[in-house]
Amino acid sequence: MRAMFSLLGLLIVAAIVLMLVKQQLGVHKAPAASAPATAASGAPSGGPIRPKDVGQQVQGALDDAARRTAEAAASAAGN
Repeated sequence: MRAMFSLLGLLIVAAIVLMLVKQQLGVHKAPAASAPATAASGAPSGGPIRPKDVGQQVQGALDDAARRTAEAAASAAGN
């Protein structure tokens, strides 16, 4: 009897986890429709992704993050 309840509990937990995974995958599929927006940002449409372009995007993101961090530190020091 105890084993049956354990198995039933395990099945319920597995069903909940699978339902959550399905919801998360549904959320990630929606932004795929914004592909034209990324093509307009400088990436060649329909062509292969070049490592140089990826490197430039990563460097830009790092520079932006560093700038925002410096601004936050400056504003925190000013308080």
